[in-house]
Amino acid sequence: MSSWSWKAGLAGAAIVAASAYALAQMPGSSEMQGQMRDRMQMHERMMSGQMPQGMQGMQGQMGSHGMMMGTGMADQPAMAGQGAFGTIQEVVRILEADPTTDWSKVNIAALREHLVDMDEVTLRAVSAERTLDNGIEIAVTGTGRTLDAIKRMVPAHVQELNGTGWNAKVEDLPNGVKLTVTGADAKQVTKLKALGFMGIMVQGTHHQAHHLMMAKGGFVH
Repeated sequence: MSSWSWKAGLAGAAIVAASAYALAQMPGSSEMQGQMRDRMQMHERMMSGQMPQGMQGMQGQMGSHGMMMGTGMADQPAMAGQGAFGTIQEVVRILEADPTTDWSKVNIAALREHLVDMDEVTLRAVSAERTLDNGIEIAVTGTGRTLDAIKRMVPAHVQELNGTGWNAKVEDLPNGVKLTVTGADAKQVTKLKALGFMGIMVQGTHHQAHHLMMAKGGFVH
C-alpha cells in the first residue's frame, strides 16, 4: 500500500471513530449508532483488503472501465463486419489450421463468386409463389447477374431438398426457373407454404460443408 493510501486510510478511520464517539453521546441514537458501526466494519475490511461482495463487483467494473479508457478494450470484436467477408475468413482459418491443406488446389475466388450468387438470390431474385394442394410452386426470376445466380443455385438445391423427404423438381423459364416442392402429408404441405422460397432454400446442412469443399478446389455450382 502506498504512503498516501495508508495515510488516507488512517485519516478515514480516525474520522469514522470520532463520529461514532460523538454519536454515542447523543440520546436516542441507537439506530444511527448501528449504521455507524456497520460503516466502521466496512472500512476495516476495505483496509485489510476484504472488499464486500457488492463493492468487489464495482471495483471490477471500475477496473474494466479504466482499461477501456487507458489501454483499449481487453477483447476484440467477434463479428467480421460483413457476412461474405466473415465466411471467407472462417474458411481460411480452417484451411490454415489443417496441416493436410493442399494450397495448390485452394480456390478462395470460387467461394467468393458463390457467395455473390447467394447474395443475388437472397436479396435480388423475385419469387412468385403459387400454392398447390400438395405443396408449392415458385417462379424465381431475375436479370443479369441475378439470373445467372438463380440458374446455378436453385437447380443445385433440388437434390438436397429431395433428401429431406420432400419431392422437388425444377424447370427452366426464360428469365429464371420454376421450383416445385411437394409433401406427402398435410403437415409437410403446411410447412412448405409457411417457409416460402427462401425458407425452402435454407433447408439442409450442406451449405457450410459445401463452402469448405469449394474453397479446397472441389465441386463448384
